[in-house]
Parts: sequence; structure tokens; C-alpha cells
Amino acid sequence: MIWQVSVDTGGTFTDCVAVDPEGRAHHAKVLSSSALRGAVAEQLDGRRLRVSVAWSAPPGLVEGFRFRSLARGGLEAEVAGFDPAEGILELDEPISAVLEPGDAFEVVSPEEAPLLAARLVTRTPTSHALPPLALRLATTRGTNALLERQGADVAFFITRGFGDALRIGTQQRDDLFALAVRRPEPLYGHVVEVPERLAADGTVVEDLDLEAVRPQLEGLTEKGVRVAAIALLNAYRDPRHERALRDLLLERGFEHVSVSSELAPRIQILPRAETAVVDAYLAPVIRDYLARVGDGLQGGTLHAMTSAGGLQRSGSFAAKDSLLSGPAGGVVGAATAARRSGFTRVLAFDMGGTSTDVARFDGDYEYQFEHSVGDAHLFAPALAIESVAAGGGSVCGVAAGGLHVGPRSAGADPGPACYAAGGPLTITDVNLLLGRLDPGRFTIPIDTGHARAALARVRERLREEAGEAADPDVLLEGFLEIANERMARAIRAVSLRRGYDPAGYALVAFGGAGGQNACAVAERLGVRTVLVPAQASLLSAQGLADAVLERFEERQVLEPLADVEARVPGWLGELAERAVAAVVSEGIPRADIAVRRRIAHLRFMGQDATLAVEPRGEDSLTVLFESRYQEVFGHRPEGRPIELESVRVVASSRPRESSLSESLPVTSDVEPEGHRRARFAGSWLEAPTYDRDRLSPGARLAGPALVFEEHSAVVVEVGWDATVDAQRAVVLRRRD
Repeated sequence: MIWQVSVDTGGTFTDCVAVDPEGRAHHAKVLSSSALRGAVAEQLDGRRLRVSVAWSAPPGLVEGFRFRSLARGGLEAEVAGFDPAEGILELDEPISAVLEPGDAFEVVSPEEAPLLAARLVTRTPTSHALPPLALRLATTRGTNALLERQGADVAFFITRGFGDALRIGTQQRDDLFALAVRRPEPLYGHVVEVPERLAADGTVVEDLDLEAVRPQLEGLTEKGVRVAAIALLNAYRDPRHERALRDLLLERGFEHVSVSSELAPRIQILPRAETAVVDAYLAPVIRDYLARVGDGLQGGTLHAMTSAGGLQRSGSFAAKDSLLSGPAGGVVGAATAARRSGFTRVLAFDMGGTSTDVARFDGDYEYQFEHSVGDAHLFAPALAIESVAAGGGSVCGVAAGGLHVGPRSAGADPGPACYAAGGPLTITDVNLLLGRLDPGRFTIPIDTGHARAALARVRERLREEAGEAADPDVLLEGFLEIANERMARAIRAVSLRRGYDPAGYALVAFGGAGGQNACAVAERLGVRTVLVPAQASLLSAQGLADAVLERFEERQVLEPLADVEARVPGWLGELAERAVAAVVSEGIPRADIAVRRRIAHLRFMGQDATLAVEPRGEDSLTVLFESRYQEVFGHRPEGRPIELESVRVVASSRPRESSLSESLPVTSDVEPEGHRRARFAGSWLEAPTYDRDRLSPGARLAGPALVFEEHSAVVVEVGWDATVDAQRAVVLRRRD
């Protein structure tokens, strides 16, 4: 057995859980900027510092890292050595400034954050190769590149006469009453109209003329363009023209070509073309990132998490499948943790440093096969996740005399104001100033004074705009209310708007900030039970460890159900065989593969949106669809024929067995370990505090209370009780 390492890289933190060859568990949390932070205890001389750090590192780990003083901007040097036993950090040259006790600093690794985390858990110095390990990785790298417009220079090839198709789009207005509509620029930088045309049935109307394209290829290669996306009309019916054009592009020096008929073999030229463009735009970003991580493994294996919550080998990982990679790991982790604690109907509530991601789980995952990220709309299987820019690092500020939370995040650098690196006021600072966080529980230095200073600046800005000073406590609570309502709105989007009452679900709260806001968000939704799993701040990484290798296969039908229903079992069988074969190609024995889902997408003729049903028992697809339609929309159109839009199959390696929670031990009230001044329900009080690591199964406590743990806290609001179950999860229940 080799090391099993699972790493989730978010916008602020990178979380890692690992199991060593002897079966022992390890974990680490580092900044996604590949930095470790600490505080100066004493400056011994120009080159040597005695430091206080929360991370555990073997000798030699940080040698060669870049030292940067956060208190003295611009002061940098290279780390020459570090003695963990004595806490002595030695630099390669004397520094010009005098550092004071308590000054924050960071040391930045030249490697990507997942490799830094792997070195911490395996205790491997930078000068040594990592031990053999199997790395599972989720990343927001593709999402960030898309939102920040940091992708490749793409040449877009489309049928002649349609070069402006993606600029025109659907002509829908995002804001109906906007006087000045500003459409975002396309992701591609060059467009080439290709002489060719297929009819709607796939027959050739105009032959592909590759010779007419060659002169334009020369101009593109001279400009250094090496990435292309191809989307030809009706190519989903017959991909031969797209494949021939791809072969020519590769022959002429293009390094990556995204082909729409391979990525999204479906009708609708616009989302099919956008899918190809997004994949091409992000392909070099994802390829280079995975290559840098893979090179650091030196013989280990690397699998990446897809937006659908399954794993794929890095070599076959498509960029279009990366956009919800990180959030998907959290949904898998939440579903597994909930099952172990005896819950099967849950709402996943992942509040991290940059955003909050929510999803619904009702015995199995809910998928979406067409979704949007930022300005991009694409065909790609993904878990039905709703994201909102409200996390621990969301910036709290004033605009037009009112308060706002997000969408901008302080990220990992500079981070919240309390990180003492010049950051703005954030939700993390708000919870800290309200007494709901313990500064000593963070793995990086926390300075409450910097948070107070940031709050003072916001108050001054509000006074300038509104003409009066705001009470600081009321202002802090206002920011928290805004964030909680935005997160509750996201949960309504995955529940109420899809026909499900959130009151019938338990809320699984995780991420670094989830436990701090869970009760308040649950109250807005009518949810009466909240589950905070053990090591909730690392649950997304744990979800990677619990994930399966997975493949989707699909067939678009677009025929009346009455005409083709008898053929559906055969189609599903063919798709199942293809999906199983794809998983076998990952090295999984056929006996260890299960066909997990068989899905039919149906709609009434003339409709655009579909509903997914799963064939089961003796019920016909007609009965299943009409029942589901009634459940979602509250009525059933009479006399309208049903159309089968498509069928899909999901095959995967078999998941690890998740044993249900044992019977809860006899509960007993526990005494608090201390008290802390904190604000609850508009009043300051001495709230009892507990150490989560010392709460045994069966422990019971009543809110208001604070349960502290490494990296996070659980806020038990007024009117809520908490118990610890057999899985050491904290179960919060609303009192009647």
C-alpha cells in the first residue's frame, strides 16, 4: 500500500487529508498561494529569527522558500534553513529592517499548494522526492482562469456565415431594464469561417474545403496561436468534417484542438460551440497545472475530480469538466458523512473562504447536464450546485450608502484584515469581532487589532456617505445578516425552486466557516436539524477520498416517447457497456464496476426544459414522467404528447461501504471548559465554550454556546441544542 492523499484547492485554503501505508490518518491546511504563515517571536540577528508557527514541518522542508514579512511590506529573502525544535528560521542574507515580536510573516513554496500539503503530511523535505503516493485533486484553477479571463489565445472555427454566432448569442437580456447593455467579449481571440455545411439530418450540403482554410492557419501560427475550438453546424449528426479539420490543425502545429462533436454531441449550436471554446480556453491552464503537480509526484498517480463528483486520470481530464471540481468534492463528502450519521435527505452547505456552495442530496446525487459558470454556458455533466460569492473571505463594505458583502473576496493574499497582511474587512473579521472565533485556533497568526481597524475604516466610509455614524455592533450584525440571507437564497434555489421543501432536509454544514453560520441560515429555511461532521473544515478533501472513478455516456433522441419507448432498454444497455468500458480503461476490474444510474430526460412536445426520471420496476416512462411533472409543477397538461430528449447512463467503481451511525450513546450534559464574551441575538453575553476534540459521543449542550476546533468553530445559537453522535459529528436541533 502507498500513501493515499486527497487535496482540495480552494480560493483561499488548500485542504489535505491522507492515509499512510500503515493506515494512519493525517491532515494539513495551507494557503492556496503555497504559503505557510507564522509570527516573529524574536529577531536574533540580521539573518536569524525565532518564530512561532502552527504548522509542523520536518527539518529542511522550507529551505529555498521565499520569506516575506507581512508587517514590513517589500521585505523579502530566501530561507536558508529552519530548525523546528528550536523554532529558528535562518535567511540566506541579512535583512535591512528590524522585525518586532508579533510581526507576521510567510514562507512561500516554489511548488503548487497540493505538493506543499503532501510534503507536510508525509514530512518530506523539499530536497527529497515525495514517497510513492496516489493523489486525488480538486481545484478551482479552471474556474478562476475563466472568471478572471486568464485563459489561452483561442482560434474559433465555425461554419461559413456563422462567425458572429457567439457574439449574437441568444439575444436574451440579463437585465430587461438596463439602458446600456454591455455584453462580455467572447473567450476566443480569432474566428475562422470554414467553407462547409451539413443539413439537419447530417447529409452534406457543401463539402469541407480545407484548402481554403490553410492560408488563415499560416497567419494564426505566425501570431503564436496554438489552441483552437471547432464547432460546425450539425456536426453532432456527422462529425467527419470536424475531425478532418482537427487533423489539419494538429498537423499545422496547433497544440490543442477542442472538437464540439466529441465534447458535446448534441443539437443546439450555441452551447455546443461555447463548450468547445471554454474547453480550448482553459485546456492549457488545466494541462500545465496538472503537469506541474504530476511532475512533483515522480511516479505517483494523479486523478482529478470532475464537476460531476467523479474522478478521472489527469491525462484524460477535460478542462470543461473542471469548473465545479472543488465544490463537487464537498457534496460527495457531505453525502457520505450524512449517510454515516443516519441522514439520507440533506442539503450540503459548504461555506469556505471565497464562496458558499450548496446542493441537495436525496439518496443519490442530482445532476445537471447544461449549466453556466460566469459568462459561459456549456454542455457538461455536473452536480446541481448553486454557488454564491459569500464566504469567510467575502469583503464587507459600503456602496451608495448601503452595506454589501462580496462578491469580491480577500482570497489567500492578502486575506481577511485579521491576517495582518493589509486585507479588508471580511465575514471572518465580523465573526472574530463578535466573539465567535478563537484567534488561538487558527494555523496562521490572527490579529484582532487589524480587524478593528478595518471596521473603523468601514464605519468612517459609511459616515461619509450616510451622514451618521453606525453602532459597530449593529454594523457587524448587519453584515452577518446580509451574508446569511444570500446563502439561504442559494439553498432555496436547489430546493424550493425545484419543488423540494428544505424543511424536510437536514443541513450539512462544513467548510471553514460553515459551522459559524449554519443555525442562522437554517432558521431562514425552516430547517430544524443541522449536522456538522467531524473535521468539517476538511470535508471537501475527505469527499475526494470517498469519491469513485466515474464515466457518463449519453444518446440524444429527440423523438416522441410513444414511438421509441420500446427501444429505450436497448439504448440504455449499449450506453452502459460503453460507460463500463471507459471505467475499465482507468484500471478498474470489471467486477468492481457498477452501473449506478440510468436516466431518461423527457418533456412535453414544444417545451425546452426537461425532467429526469429513472426507469424502475414495471412503471412506464409515461407514468414516471407525468408523476414527476405533477410533483414539480402542481398540474398535468392533458392530451400533450411526450418527447424523449435523451438517455444517459452513469457507471463507476464501487464506492466504499459507509456504515450507518451506531445507536447514539446515552446523552448527558457536559460542563463548559470556559466562557467567552460573544454577541448572540443582539446582546453581548458570557457564552459557554467547549473544545470539540474533548466532546465524547453522547455529549449534550444547549445554546447559546461556542464549540471551538482547529480551523473553525460551531456557533450554537439561542434556541438550539447540540449533541455529539457516534461518528463524532455535532448534531444541532432547533428547540420547539
